[in-house]
Formats: sequence, structure tokens, C-alpha cells
Amino acid sequence: MPAPLDSPTVAPESGPVPGPLLATISSPADVRQLEVDQLPQLCNELRDFIVDIVSVHGGHFGASLGVVELTVALHWAYDTPHDQLVWDVGHQAYGHKILTGRREAFPTNRKYGGLSGFPKRSESEYDTFGVGHASTSISAAHGMAVARDIARAHGMEGGDKRVVAVIGDGSMTGGLAFEGLNNAGATETDLLVVLNDNRISIDPNVGALHEYLAGLSASGGWNALKTEVWDALDKLKGMGGGTLQRLASRLEDGVKAVLTPGMLFEALGFRYIGPTDGHDVVTLAKRLHELRDLPGPILLHTLTVKGKGFAPAEEDQVKWHAQSSPFDKLTGKSLASPTPAGTKPPKWQDVFGDAIIELANEDPRVCGVTAAMPSGTSLGKMMAVMPDRAFDVGIAEMHAVVFAAGLATQGMRPFAAIYSTFLQRAYDGVVHDVALQNLPVVFCMDRAGVAGADGPTHHGALDIAYMRAVQGLVCAAPLDEQDLRDLLYTSLQHDGPFAIRYPRGAATGMALRREFHQLEIGTGRKLADGEDLAFVTYGAIGNYVPEARERLAQKGVSAAHYDLRFVKPLDPHLLSEVFATHSRVITIEDGVRDGGAGSAVLEWAADNDVLAGTQVVRLGLPDHYIEHGTQRQLHDEVGIGPDGIEQAALELVGAEATAEAA
Repeated sequence: MPAPLDSPTVAPESGPVPGPLLATISSPADVRQLEVDQLPQLCNELRDFIVDIVSVHGGHFGASLGVVELTVALHWAYDTPHDQLVWDVGHQAYGHKILTGRREAFPTNRKYGGLSGFPKRSESEYDTFGVGHASTSISAAHGMAVARDIARAHGMEGGDKRVVAVIGDGSMTGGLAFEGLNNAGATETDLLVVLNDNRISIDPNVGALHEYLAGLSASGGWNALKTEVWDALDKLKGMGGGTLQRLASRLEDGVKAVLTPGMLFEALGFRYIGPTDGHDVVTLAKRLHELRDLPGPILLHTLTVKGKGFAPAEEDQVKWHAQSSPFDKLTGKSLASPTPAGTKPPKWQDVFGDAIIELANEDPRVCGVTAAMPSGTSLGKMMAVMPDRAFDVGIAEMHAVVFAAGLATQGMRPFAAIYSTFLQRAYDGVVHDVALQNLPVVFCMDRAGVAGADGPTHHGALDIAYMRAVQGLVCAAPLDEQDLRDLLYTSLQHDGPFAIRYPRGAATGMALRREFHQLEIGTGRKLADGEDLAFVTYGAIGNYVPEARERLAQKGVSAAHYDLRFVKPLDPHLLSEVFATHSRVITIEDGVRDGGAGSAVLEWAADNDVLAGTQVVRLGLPDHYIEHGTQRQLHDEVGIGPDGIEQAALELVGAEATAEAA
């Protein structure tokens, strides 16, 4: 019996009124009841509904608009959820969610307690595979197809399922996609891969001839004709038929190689069909229906436009990949309240982006590397002014790390700006290719800690634990933007690997000095005195402590505050003072408790025999996955916001006082 599905725990706000046809769709079964010539109307209404929702509530935008027709066509042609539909990344799955029974709840998308912004198995039986990171769909779908084949061979349930993977939005730049293609293409299992090509990853030739060839290739009649010709030639082997077969095969390959970009996929063992217009829903639906019963691995190449149907999104696809503030659904103009100039704190990513340009201006060895996130990490600023020294390598984190290692072997000083959650995908490169060779690569881990509305696929929860385990790697986290600038400068002076983590969103807004200062590696600082307990914090989460200290002071509790700054190596002098002067210590970090900064402090205290008589409470992320919401909501949920810090301190002091009284 399947596990019960999650439901939103927050009541949906009143949303837009769906169009008359969309209003009748409660599930894909209703889509399959429509005549094919009704599908264009459904697409128009679905696209309008997505615009209506995102223009008010925010969310990923361009990718979902680009696959409206593909989404409708897939659910019309395939018997979902029995047939397995796997989306890559999930940015483009808003239409899928709306058609699969979640239309009324969709205003809660990406909100605390609401729908996830990505496909999620526990949310709907139509979400066959949880996603958020790129390039996973083909491997997952291949696994499902092989499981189907095993079930069929043994008379088990599910032996008649069809399996479809939808990949695009840059995911084909990831090596994992080609690993999946390589493996699946070497088998005879029935699998359809739909390449949603928005003309960024692949630049194919297009035209009427291609559409004609695509129509022929997808039709059962054409494939039957090829089989009949092949069989006829086989019977003539004694009279040169074998030679004719080889000539026919070469002729077909030559025609495809000249006229289409499909030979790459054919060489990997896939029957290539396309390219085809991804916005002609009638033709696309018919083609998908024809493809359902063709055997073996097949790749259907569709051409789409990211942001289709919303002019501003079509014109600026980077800006309209996602929107966080409300906008006019006709013009795209922001409806957010204007912020007075000079009053808005900078984003952490922009502090990094500005600092690396300054460092690069001073040192020609400085290079920047990112994996498809030039805007998200703000390395795009350097790419704009120093295109020969800043590189976006695509969705290829392992390649980014090893590429940076190669730069470092030749005397360069690469800064690899990669989200904490995405660096997980390149861990072997961090260990084997950088740290083992003691190469001076700086890992700038953006989105460290909870990442907000993107949820568990994007939270940077694990990097403190997994990075501090790497031999010879310096691990640091800034409390504020001045710290970040100085740590970047310090890492440039260090002859070895260096990791810096910092969160998503706004920094403190503090006044910055212009010059950089070199910090002594492995040194922290005392920020405030206190007698009753000591807070020991790591990174920007420490900015909650002043508020908690003030509240505690009003209740007669005096708390000291120490900022570690480095979790590897730790500051022995700072920690010696902490444990010599306090019998109650609370560590705080925006990362998993197990193996994190608090664990590092406890290990140090145990190793140095200073733990006796001291109560230590570790605050951080628990041993379960945290869902989506604002960063503050999630910090409060797990007890590392000001309220949780204050409560932990009161409980610790109160428990000690009770014990003393007894």
C-alpha cells in the first residue's frame, strides 16, 4: 500500500479563476477526455493561470511557460500516473502540478506549509521522482524502465508501464545526463526521453524538411517500412543483400547527420526523432501518441522558447527564470514597494561578486569558476568585465572543481562559486583532485544553510560536516560582509585549499572599509562578555544572538558571545577561554548538528580534557530534512532563530539553577 501523500498545511489564499476548460480539469484523466483540437485552448488557459499565480506569489516562471504545450501533450498521450513521467530539475513542472489535482492549492506553492516548488513523491502520485538538482531524469527513468521489464518478465504488477523522461533547461550540459543516455542506449528497454530544447544547450538546424522527417520518423508506417525493406534485403544476402543493407544504413545515417543534430544520440543507441515544434500541441500530442508503442530507447527532440507567451520573459530569459516579487502580468513591471536608495543591505552573493573583481584587479592570477550559476552567485559581474578570467562551465559541478584544480596547477588562483547543495555533487573532486594535491582552490559556497522557498533540495545543510572532514582544507564562515571580504583576501594568500560558506539573501548592511585585511587562519573573536553562559556561533547565524542576548538580559541572564569564524582549524585560545570561564555553552550553526561546528567544539574540548563540569547544548539543523519557507520561518522551526536561542539559554540556565538548589 503506498505511503500517504503530504497535503499543504496552510490554507490556500483565494487564487485566480481558471479558464472554463481548465476549470474542468481535476486530473490528467480529464485531459485525456478532450479532443485533440481542444488542447490549444487548454494550453492558453494553463499559461494564463501560471502567469496569474506567479505574478502575485512569485516562483520559477520562464521554464514552466516554455513547456505548457509539452505538459498538456504528455498527459493527453500517456496514462499517467500509471505511466511514469519524470521531470528533470522541476523548474518547468508548474503546469504538471496544476493539471494533476493541485490547481486550487497552487497559490501555496513554495510557501511555508504549502506545495513544494519541485516535483515531490510524497506530495502526489504523479510526481514519480523527487527532483531539484539537474540531469537526473534519464538515469531515474532508465531505472524505472528496467524495473518494469523485470516486473513484466515475472508476471508482477506494473509490467505494462510506459516511462518518459523530460530533460531540458540546460540539464543536458550535465555529465550525468550522458551517463544515463550511454547506459540506457546500450539496452533494448523501452524508454522515451523528451529533450526540451530551448535553444541554449543545443543549436539545431530547423525548417520544414526537419518537421517532415520528424513526422515520418515518428509514424508507425515509416518504421514499419524500414523494417520491411531491411527484412527484404536480408533475404537477398546471397545476392548482395548484405551489402545493400549496409549501404542503406549508411545512407540513412548520412542523411540524418547532414540534416539533423541527432547522430550524437543515435551513436549512443537512441532512435532520434526531431526536431519538432514544442509549441504545436496538436502535432506534438499526436506524435507522442504514436511513439508510445515504438520499441527501444527513443529520444524526441522538441524546440521550445523559455518564457513562451509572456513577452518580457521571452526577451530576458535570465531575469525571468524566477520572480520573487509581484509584477504586472501585462507589462512585467515590478509592483513591489520601492526601497529608498542606500537603505537596502547588499546580498551576500553581491558582496562576493564585487570583492572578487577587486581582487582580480589587484592579482592577475585570480580566476572565477561557476557551474551554470553566474547570476545566482554574482560571478556574472566578473564575467562581464573579465570574460577571459571568469568561466561558466554549465551544470557540471564536478568538471568545475577539476577544471579549477587544473587552473591551480598552472599558478592560477581559482575561486569556485558553487551553491553548497550543488557542491555535494563534486565531493570527489574536492577530495581527490584539490585537497589531495594541496591545490589553492577557494570554494565559495553560496546558499549555505537553509535556502528558503526552494526547500530541501537546495538547503546547504551538509557542507560544514562534509568539508571539515577533508584533510588539509581550511573551512571558514563570515559573520558579516566585512568578514567575507577579508576571508576572500585571506584565502588568496593561502597556499592550499580553502572553503568559505555564506547564506542566501541580504547581509547586515554594515559600513565597509575599502581595504582588505588578512586574517590569521584559525582565529575567532569574542563579541560580547557574559557570565551565565556562552554562545559560540559559526557564520551569519550569529547575527541572531544580539537580539537573544538583549532579551535574556531583561530576564537577568548574562550571556557572552564568541564567533568561531574558522571551524577548521579551530581557535584553541578562544575555546580555552570559553571553557575556562563558562560551565554552560551553547553552539549555534545553520547546518546539520551531527558532524557540524558544535561537534567540532565538543571534539576539541574532549581532546583537550576541558569538558568536565561543562554543559554543552548544540543548536543546528536536526537529523531530518527541513521543508520550504522563508529562511526566518525555517530558522524558527528548528530553534536557531532568536526565539529558539533565547529558549535554549533559559532552559540551560534554569536546569543548572534547579540542580544547584537541590
